[in-house]
Amino acid sequence: MWPDNETERDFLNFSGVADTVAEIIVQAQGRPISIGVSGAWGIGKSSMIKLTQASLAQRTRQEGEREFIFVEFNAWLYQGYDDARAALMDVIASKLEVEAEARQKGVEKARSLLKRVNWLRAAKLVAGSAAAMSFGLPPTGLLGEIWGLGQRAVSSGVDAKLLEDAGEKAGAVAEVGKGLLNPVEQTSPPKEIQALRDNFEETLEELGVTLVVLIDDLDRCLPETTISTLEAIRLFLFLKNTAFVIAADNDMIKHAVKRHFEGVPDDKLITNYFDKLIQVPIRVPPLGTQEVRAYMMMLFVDNSELASDIKETIRQGVCKQLRQTWQGKRVDRAFVQSLHQAIPEKLIGKFDTADRLAPLMTTASDISGNPRLIKRFLNALSIRMAISNAQGVGVDEAVLAKLLLFERLGTPAAYSELMKRVSLNDAGKPTFLSEWEEKASAGQELTLEDPWTGLFFKEWLTLPPALANTDLRGALYVSREHIPLITPEDRLSSEAAELLTALLQHPDMAASLKDRLTALARSETTVIMDRLLDRARQEQEWGVPPILIACLTLTEVDPPQGPRLAALLRERPAVQIRANIIPKIGDQPWAQSVFDEWEKGQISSPVKAAIKKQRK
Repeated sequence: MWPDNETERDFLNFSGVADTVAEIIVQAQGRPISIGVSGAWGIGKSSMIKLTQASLAQRTRQEGEREFIFVEFNAWLYQGYDDARAALMDVIASKLEVEAEARQKGVEKARSLLKRVNWLRAAKLVAGSAAAMSFGLPPTGLLGEIWGLGQRAVSSGVDAKLLEDAGEKAGAVAEVGKGLLNPVEQTSPPKEIQALRDNFEETLEELGVTLVVLIDDLDRCLPETTISTLEAIRLFLFLKNTAFVIAADNDMIKHAVKRHFEGVPDDKLITNYFDKLIQVPIRVPPLGTQEVRAYMMMLFVDNSELASDIKETIRQGVCKQLRQTWQGKRVDRAFVQSLHQAIPEKLIGKFDTADRLAPLMTTASDISGNPRLIKRFLNALSIRMAISNAQGVGVDEAVLAKLLLFERLGTPAAYSELMKRVSLNDAGKPTFLSEWEEKASAGQELTLEDPWTGLFFKEWLTLPPALANTDLRGALYVSREHIPLITPEDRLSSEAAELLTALLQHPDMAASLKDRLTALARSETTVIMDRLLDRARQEQEWGVPPILIACLTLTEVDPPQGPRLAALLRERPAVQIRANIIPKIGDQPWAQSVFDEWEKGQISSPVKAAIKKQRK
């Protein structure tokens, strides 16, 4: 299993991009810089942030260069619990206070900065309540709670509980006033904001550091939280010795800005707002087949029992090779094996799985080479293999992977139909896929109908291993969380299920079971006939095959099943019909309609003669 979080270990040669981001910050030489790392959800933005931080932290500092200190802020974690704007200011100020105390310089300025942040928080609380009251609405926050106590006193009178609550709230207000309102006297928000910016720059200057603020998961937030965080960033932007690296999907951010400026028809305003915040936009590169294959192989290596130093050697070799893929070099099973002589056979098998799946993982529209989705797919595969091993169900991992891919990317209707076809086949084999798999592998044109249409299904058919002659019951059994594996036997009583098994295994002995079959309910004989007819469809020569004996016996027990057998026989190709079937079914009430249909086709002369004799 692989955790679904960011990493500082590069599996995708992202270090090159991260080093570029780090170099941009270094080259700024204290000038303010804001960098946007954009890309779709799960593409690796968070890992890029981590790699950028690692690149800066590990860099050898040149003479005269300032030290970097880092603040990591995830706005999504504060959503619903705190105001994102206030939370970001508080995190930055608290970090600088800790750094100042550790370095024993700039302590007073850092503490003053934190007090100013607290003042702004308090000002927001008071201003919000004042604004609410001016519109005839109840105030918010602590003032709102005091207001509520006053309303209780007017409506219900004063009691012991009210006095107790009032005492608690008064104490809370006093504490807030002591901690938040005390630092600055006779000031205003505009003056305090400018003082905060000045204080911030002075603190960084006295500490002799450059502050790098790493903001992640902004595109996971609701529009209100996104805008609140962007406004806090704007407060600190363009101040000396600061760098902001913001990881977010551009489209999601622009959506939040558009919501904020609702009613403004000019999209240029939205673009300008975003461009003023982000000076240097960098996009996480999409993954091609080479990168996806390398990523999957590295996940398997990381989850193996190889020693840590060997894993690191392989990782470095893979990243080096990825930097040269533009020259035609490949990252495949053979290459990864060349990086270490004693790779276990089990791991080599995993590499084969990566080789097979990489092209579809790259091109399938619902995955499109997304590292997070690839990791989730492999985790699901791992869980199902664990279920298989725990329950003693022998399942080939390659087969299970191919089925899981179909389940995740194919249509629900097609997957349900596949389950049905496997359930109806006695050996659990999707034999109907045989011709399609052969044509798809040979690159021949396929004409398919719903629910088997679509480019994905054609690509899936070419993916090894072929499944037409594979028993899929075990693989589908461990995949039951989405669609249960329901076979016709599940609707049978124990007696009926036993009789069905006997008829399928020894159809020529059906006559000896006639009395027991007679005692079954009509619904159960119908299910049994379903399975017998499914088996009969696999016959390629119709003289008197044993399955015909079983079917005829059931029609004697339950005559309404006769027309169903007749329908199947009428559909048999003329070349399959042999003369000795004619007297076998000749006395059945539905036989003449079958003979009429066969005579319309190109049946052989012996069969024609047998029908003519039977009619006489």
